[in-house]
Amino acid sequence: MKKAKWLLSLVAVSSLALAACGSDTTEEKKTQKEDLNALEQIQQDGEMTVGIMGTYAPYNFLNDNKEYDGFDVDIAKELAERIGVDAEFVAQDFSGLIPGLQKDKFDILVSQVTITEERQQQIDFTEPYITNQVKVIVKEENADIQSVDDFKGRTIGVGLGTNDETYLRTQLMPEVGDFKINTYDDVITTLKDLDAGRIDATINNVYALKPVIEQNGYAIKAVGEPIKSDQAAVAVKKGNTELVDALNTALQEMKEDGTYEEIFMKWFEEAPPAE
Repeated sequence: MKKAKWLLSLVAVSSLALAACGSDTTEEKKTQKEDLNALEQIQQDGEMTVGIMGTYAPYNFLNDNKEYDGFDVDIAKELAERIGVDAEFVAQDFSGLIPGLQKDKFDILVSQVTITEERQQQIDFTEPYITNQVKVIVKEENADIQSVDDFKGRTIGVGLGTNDETYLRTQLMPEVGDFKINTYDDVITTLKDLDAGRIDATINNVYALKPVIEQNGYAIKAVGEPIKSDQAAVAVKKGNTELVDALNTALQEMKEDGTYEEIFMKWFEEAPPAE
């Protein structure tokens, strides 16, 4: 009986020792992980999670094979390859992209995130990877709206949480007078409502028009001169300096070796404008 009790005590002590060792190992791994910066963590994992809208052709969208495709997607894949990892794409409504980045749902955003002073207080950016010319877009038959000066009293559609929405509300409306703003979660729905006559106009960059018109047959057009130019960059969580530096280096190398121009030509059928 005493021998049995002694054996039970030995087993219990051994179990506690093993549990303690396991706990120490877990804590050690946790500490090591916490000591890594964002770039090191991504490289250790071998994967970089990229936030995109996934509905914004030709930038980022699902192709016929149900795979994410587009200019942004190709840029993100190339950046990932150059820092030695794979790109994993996660789609999200645009209004949720920046909050998701701040909560570590994504490692980076490559989804036409325009650089603004307000956003620079919330997140970090790489150098710009594209400049977009933004124009007024109306129905093909429209003859009344030729510029933003004609927006007063109209219903204007725009993407929710986008730089364009901020521009309409804080800059344009005080200049031209009141107009109604309808917000949308994606560009396709905005242009669908424009084609159906539920809104009078929208604003968007001209590169986004061609694939939407070709695929959906919408009778819409861009009018007038560009109202503004937007520079989009890769967005990174605030403070992840090493990751920003690595992405900037990769982006610069892409431009120097011709890879960037190749991707640009593939999607827009023209050379990128000179910097």
